[in-house]
Amino acid sequence: MKAARPSTRLAPRRRALGWLLAAPAALGTAAAWAQAAPDTGLRDEVGRPSRLAGLVPAEQVEAAAAEQYVQLLRQAAATRQLLPPGHPQVQRLRAIARRLVPYAPLWNARAAQWRWEVNLLAGRDLNAFCMPGGKIAFYFGLLQQLQLDDDEVAAVMGHEIAHALREHARERIGKTTVTRGLIELGSAFFGLGGTGRVLADVGGQLLTLRFSRDDESEADIVGLDLMARAGYDPGAGLTLWRKMLAADRGAPPPWMSTHPAGATRLRDIEARLPKVLPLYRAAPRPPQRFAPPAPA
Repeated sequence: MKAARPSTRLAPRRRALGWLLAAPAALGTAAAWAQAAPDTGLRDEVGRPSRLAGLVPAEQVEAAAAEQYVQLLRQAAATRQLLPPGHPQVQRLRAIARRLVPYAPLWNARAAQWRWEVNLLAGRDLNAFCMPGGKIAFYFGLLQQLQLDDDEVAAVMGHEIAHALREHARERIGKTTVTRGLIELGSAFFGLGGTGRVLADVGGQLLTLRFSRDDESEADIVGLDLMARAGYDPGAGLTLWRKMLAADRGAPPPWMSTHPAGATRLRDIEARLPKVLPLYRAAPRPPQRFAPPAPA
């Protein structure tokens, strides 16, 4: 189906995104702070990314994600579901992202070149995501229904950014490539081979990929590190998941279908707090705090 023609509302959105590109000055500040920050040992816990991710070129996965993200925004704009840059909650999300994004290259050097974007979609969905290449979206319902404070928003955002930094979607596509038998020995060196077809099939599923338990654990670890360095209380990871568990008592919200939680997850987060709390205590605090949307 042909995508809807983009609304003129997208033009100011694109102009407003200039601030979110990972500016060298911001990255330099983050790098200097990272060198002075205490060593948490978390990098040893997550290890190296899976070799399966290397079966698929990162550029191809990021391009597929960018295309899908644009289509999503076009559809949202056409149905008046894309909230404008001046909306208080859009400004809030982008302010929080400005503090988190500069630390992303500490976990993935490619992140310094990503064209980061953050947008807010209307609707009651309890959902958020960060696609490969730094394409972030939140749904208004997540902020409103759970009454997330800034620390909890940073916990969601840090977790989602971590999935992109650890290239979990790329790894899943790599696994699909192997499973379908569409890649030959020489394709990694002389061309995409069947990888292009896999991307065509899987690219449309980047918003709904299910990550493994190990992926989720890695995202929790990296997300805690990012938010602590950015000056957000990592203890909010616990209050966030408790709110999500409470919301899951009825029909499971979309975010819970791809990000399962439980007592074990809460215990794991709590066990890692002593490692990231020194980062949080030493980090500069956000200069501005925002309120959640008024309850429905």
